Amino acid sequence: MAVYVFPPPPVFSLPIKGIGARFAVQRLFFVGRNYHAHAQEMGKPVDKSTERPFYFTKATQTLVQSGANVPYPPETQNYHFEMELVVAIGKAGFRISQENAPEHIYGYAAGLDMTRRDLQLVARDKGRPWDLGKDIEHGSVCSEIVPMPEQIIDHGAIALEVNGQTKQSSDVNKLIWNVREIISDLSLFYHLQPGDLIYTGTPEGVGPVVPGDRITGRVEGVAEVALGISSASDKR
Repeated sequence: MAVYVFPPPPVFSLPIKGIGARFAVQRLFFVGRNYHAHAQEMGKPVDKSTERPFYFTKATQTLVQSGANVPYPPETQNYHFEMELVVAIGKAGFRISQENAPEHIYGYAAGLDMTRRDLQLVARDKGRPWDLGKDIEHGSVCSEIVPMPEQIIDHGAIALEVNGQTKQSSDVNKLIWNVREIISDLSLFYHLQPGDLIYTGTPEGVGPVVPGDRITGRVEGVAEVALGISSASDKR
């Protein structure tokens, strides 16, 4: 039996709707600029005819379950919410065709990609990695996993409120690259594994939160997600 000099990290997992077992999370993938209106508000329009999807990752340790209260992160003055449909992978695959993409889907969730926007934009404009802006402690929020094996979600309202005020309101049918296309394209770069989560992108309306704010969001027919922002000095 292996002996470690310090305890290894725990397995990160999420509850699964309707069953007692939990969904062990492997990796967190994120699709960048996957709604036209959001790409435009970020000053980077997307032309699907000449571009492919692009991705970034976050450490699994950034994952927090919906309903948590998390501290406002350090070294930012512009902490943003991004509401997303999350695809939960349930079957391994590599170079998956769009036709076969559904067989790799375990289910879906509602998620938040929290972002230090000021740091992300500085990195973007200097051609540097986005890690400090995106790979944030407590910055990947996810609801319970809703089993929907082999189902493709291609429409449904997606919305977010801060303190009860609507900030984002769109439809999943406005994804530039849909669920089939995302799974197929991402699997050209990675051997997808059971437990991988793919955050599919956020619609327009992203904006800042401050300590004391409460975020609530939902994807129609899937789940709701919630997050509270506390001050940086609060214990958690």
